[in-house]
Amino acid sequence: MVLDQSPELDRLFHALADPTRRAMLRRLADGEHNLGELAAPFAMSFPAASKHVRVLEAAGLVSRRKQGRVHRVRIEADRLRAAQAWIDFYARYWTSRLDELEVAIREKREERA
Repeated sequence: MVLDQSPELDRLFHALADPTRRAMLRRLADGEHNLGELAAPFAMSFPAASKHVRVLEAAGLVSRRKQGRVHRVRIEADRLRAAQAWIDFYARYWTSRLDELEVAIREKREERA
């Protein structure tokens, strides 16, 4: 169920909470990149980029493979479905609540008129 507290969902949102990791995911949406390419826009070291990628890997958002000495990283977009399901649940919840509030306000105004 979407509302369940799960370590997987926690790791997913933790990974998405960092703007650098979100930017890396956005870059990977265009195709596979090596760690150096992912680090370049941020002027960060290979170890720093690798640390970000490890967090993304732990969340299941990317996969990494070694090609010689080069680490190739690609997005695993299917994992974003869990985040989308969680967000969709609350979007429906709040839409319903706001619709109820709108009806209550309208009824109150009609009572006063």
